[in-house]
Amino acid sequence: MAPLTDVMDSADLAPPVRATSTAGAIARLIAWRVVGAIVLLAVISVLVFLLTYISPGNIIKNITGIRPVSPRIVAALRAQYGLNQSLVMQYLHWLGRFLEGNWGRSIEDQTSVSQLFSERVGVTLLLCGLAFAAAVLVSVPLGVIAAVRVGGVLDRLISVSSVIGLSAPSFAVGLILLYVFCYYLPIFPSSGAGQGLADTVYHLILPAATLAIGVGAYIVRLTRTAMVRELQSDYVSFARARGIGTRRILATALRNGIIPVITTMGLVLSFMVGSTILVETTFTLPGLGMLLQSSVEYKDFAVVQFLTLFFAAIIVLVTLAVDLSYLALSPEWRWQLRK
Repeated sequence: MAPLTDVMDSADLAPPVRATSTAGAIARLIAWRVVGAIVLLAVISVLVFLLTYISPGNIIKNITGIRPVSPRIVAALRAQYGLNQSLVMQYLHWLGRFLEGNWGRSIEDQTSVSQLFSERVGVTLLLCGLAFAAAVLVSVPLGVIAAVRVGGVLDRLISVSSVIGLSAPSFAVGLILLYVFCYYLPIFPSSGAGQGLADTVYHLILPAATLAIGVGAYIVRLTRTAMVRELQSDYVSFARARGIGTRRILATALRNGIIPVITTMGLVLSFMVGSTILVETTFTLPGLGMLLQSSVEYKDFAVVQFLTLFFAAIIVLVTLAVDLSYLALSPEWRWQLRK
């Protein structure tokens, strides 16, 4: 039998080694996630650049219109926009300028893309923020209530409402809200973003509600499923047998079951950013979604390339943050990395 001092020494030495190996495994995992995100963004940049050139239309005709122009003017325009170079060189020059912060100029109104972006990004971010906050603050309590009253009338009512919210397209929900609250009951404005923060928030109430309904319905179902599973666990039965209060049990179950819900919320947020195009078009909001739609119709290369890559970068970064947040919130993941 080994001496007691040897056993104590080995026990003292084991935790630092395990902590070091765990920290190294986490660092490697984060590094791989970051490298994967960078590679994915590089692939997306190639696809975005190619799709704008493969799509039908002609940038020169969009600039000159239907009037006849001389070959010298056409050649000058091709040289100005780099169309006289090979496709590979066009991509490399575009990527280099993009990384330097030179995002080009809009063909439609000859305004820099950075100026158009700065003028419209606030509306889109505020819209997504309001919709996401409303969806979370309403949906998580509804999901908990449905799980507590599982099988009851309230649970069925919430479940049916969430199915309807998931099934309804955002533009249809927007049109219904426009008819009810702008035409039948003229409470909210039907278009525009207003002036000033308070007026802008007032104008964004209906668009935010349109976005929040579908997203909130998804969060309700996730929260309900997670809470039902937790409330049926052995530790909840044991806590009830010991006489622990219902509020404390619900708080513990919510803390344990909210981890997959929180990680899914990040993916929901990225989906919400992409859904702003339909909502901004429905409510005529001067945001990035409406700018992207008009740029695609006009074949405004610089704006389409930047906005598409911007939305893709948001989705990739949010997905990366979701992976890292799951690592931070889930003890099971950290325990698996120790092995």
